[in-house]
Amino acid sequence: MLKESIGKRSDKVKNTIERGAVRKFAEAIGDPAPIFLDEKAGADSKYGRNIAPPTFPVTFDAGTVPDLNLPKKGLIHGEQIYHYNRPLYIGEDVYCWVEVKDYYEKTGSMGNMGFLTMTKYGEDADGQLLFSEERIIIINEAARKEMSV
Repeated sequence: MLKESIGKRSDKVKNTIERGAVRKFAEAIGDPAPIFLDEKAGADSKYGRNIAPPTFPVTFDAGTVPDLNLPKKGLIHGEQIYHYNRPLYIGEDVYCWVEVKDYYEKTGSMGNMGFLTMTKYGEDADGQLLFSEERIIIINEAARKEMSV
């Protein structure tokens, strides 16, 4: 069904890590760590500045993969794993894109399910990879049927 999308990727999109967005995100996830929120704590840290929480890239725009038309309903969050080369700094620009890595199907007690594996990448202005985020999206049977119509 989505195998033709494997290997396709979006164009890069610039995201700026804004202090207010980090504050709201940290509050939403219930992690008020001073390294995220307090400017003095950030300045006194080994990074010399504030950093974003590890799952903050979930808020980044990574563009749209051409011809990947997923349904609005019937998607289940399966798994998400982050790999970092260094923390993300408040105030920096991060250029993100996403690539379709795999698609496979399984039949189980909930019917036929599709599993879409995607990787989001983020790099700095110099093109150095900062992080990658591996994500599995599960597409339920009803949504798969809707997509095949």
